Amino acid sequence: MQQEESKAVRGRGRPARPPEEAREAAVQAATWLLLHEGYAATTMEAVARHAGMAKKSLYHYAANREELVALVVRGWTDGFLPAMAHDAAAPGEVLPLLKEILQAMAARVLTADAVGLFRLLCTEFPARADLLAVYQRNGIERGTALLAEWLGRQAARGHVTAGNAPELAGLLLAMVIAEPLRQMALGLLAPVPAWDAGPRIDAALRLLGGSAFSAAGASAPRGG
Repeated sequence: MQQEESKAVRGRGRPARPPEEAREAAVQAATWLLLHEGYAATTMEAVARHAGMAKKSLYHYAANREELVALVVRGWTDGFLPAMAHDAAAPGEVLPLLKEILQAMAARVLTADAVGLFRLLCTEFPARADLLAVYQRNGIERGTALLAEWLGRQAARGHVTAGNAPELAGLLLAMVIAEPLRQMALGLLAPVPAWDAGPRIDAALRLLGGSAFSAAGASAPRGG
């Protein structure tokens, strides 16, 4: 009787994980393999095994290795969305909200895992171009587009004059994210949360608000 019950339990197997939990397990497994074993070792079979799921289950979330990497990077940029859901009710709210957005971005893309992936992309390996394209599309380009869209919304409400919103977003992210990321990849700065992005964000916003630098009576730059 006990043997029959034991067989029945084995036949049923362990309970299926909720889809979001399984997806997160796949993302974590892919991230670990990328950073510790390299891109070549981050196969669908290896990710499924590391995540503790069947390979066919993994295909519910990604069709191939490139889509797995996209899930990893897109997960970071998805973390920006809650902060970007809020719009300013008045001009005086724009910079405080922008600070929250930039802090949310730094908290996601300046972590040890994100720095590790960036460092990996700075090396030569087979299929580097494919991985770089996935990183660019789901990370840098998406993050810049999301910030530009938020800036455009504030301009449409008459709270700011944004000019070229995508260009402004790119410049802001170069100051707040790109340079610290470069220094972290070189080992000159510790990743977030050991490094506090707040002072650099404040400096960028003072520059943007005109309180850190202004040229009295200056006209617009030539070609501007």
